[in-house]
Amino acid sequence: MFMFEKAVVGSRRYWTWIGALFAITFAGFLFYLREHEVGLGITGLSRDVVWGLYIAQFVFLVGVAASAVMVLMPYYLHDWKAFGKIVILGEFLAISAVTMAGLSILANLGQPMRVLNVILYPSPKSLIFWDLVVLIGYLLLNALITLVALSAERKDVAPPGWITPVILLSIPWAVSIHTVTAFLFSGLPGRSFWLTGLLAPRFLASAFASGPALLILLTLAIRRLTSFDPGREPIQKLSLIVTYTMVINVFFAMVEAFTVFYSQIPEHMAHYEFLFVGLEGHAPLAGWMWTSMILAVISLVLLITPRYRNNEKILAVACVMVFLSLWIDKGLGVIVGGFVPSPLGHVTSYVPTLPEIAITLAIWAVGFLMITVFCKIALTVREELAGSWLMQ
Repeated sequence: MFMFEKAVVGSRRYWTWIGALFAITFAGFLFYLREHEVGLGITGLSRDVVWGLYIAQFVFLVGVAASAVMVLMPYYLHDWKAFGKIVILGEFLAISAVTMAGLSILANLGQPMRVLNVILYPSPKSLIFWDLVVLIGYLLLNALITLVALSAERKDVAPPGWITPVILLSIPWAVSIHTVTAFLFSGLPGRSFWLTGLLAPRFLASAFASGPALLILLTLAIRRLTSFDPGREPIQKLSLIVTYTMVINVFFAMVEAFTVFYSQIPEHMAHYEFLFVGLEGHAPLAGWMWTSMILAVISLVLLITPRYRNNEKILAVACVMVFLSLWIDKGLGVIVGGFVPSPLGHVTSYVPTLPEIAITLAIWAVGFLMITVFCKIALTVREELAGSWLMQ
């Protein structure tokens, strides 16, 4: 707690941003109180579509949290010092994303006390139990690493040696959180859309593209708004990671589509038809999915071409496209597309309601609030350290 006092000192622009995030959070909280009183009936969910926007955000945010490994692994395993200035930002992003993912689960439960059933009556056969274990473990690991790193930096000393095994443990743990999340879906034999061994690799590939893309945008924003400058090299290296993982993600999606349509199995094809052209007059996601595809293609053109990728303004645009494309595909298409049509062939249209959207925006506001406070603390510590060096 000794460093959190640094977060309550800032400019008018800083407090305007904080106030806006609090306003969004408060508005969403009011809708959540209504949901807690009435139930999930105020959402667009139904008997056939039991997971919607909340779970979609949960899946997407777990991927963003797992993507911190793409900074940790080069820095700690391969001693690539260029990531030294942004590795702490990756940790901040991981902690915030896991927290947002947890809030998304609580919103989807309707009655948050139901999560105690998993804790009080644990079952090793339950994937939900293991998902809870890996997510809480990952949150604690990253919180510990961040606290130790910031404390050491504040004292201008090297981190203690015992933290190294913890950091190394967090790397495979990051992969595990999204793998277990994928198993929650691919382990349901009645849902043909998810019944594929490629689901976990697709989740990881998309995570390792969307997370670093968001980290690039965060780094560029911090550099523009503050005196912190991580340098050009780490941003360019991150852009290569986004490029390669986005290519792999698109390749996986094309392989999946080829398998489905070449086999001509009707129940497998029906999910894709619902997503991209609609079924029985229901096409709520068709426009979204085509938008996702167009953004993915344009972003790949910009990222693969060195001249565009090396231009930071164009790179920022490409990262926004990557983030939005994967948010639509993974945050809406993969989840809702798995429920429609149902195993009995029913087509039920799902459209998020205003309460769902408001609560989701509030969860994102909480995440951005956490990132803002964390970055404010870290940047203040670094500024104080730089000032002390200048005085010597």
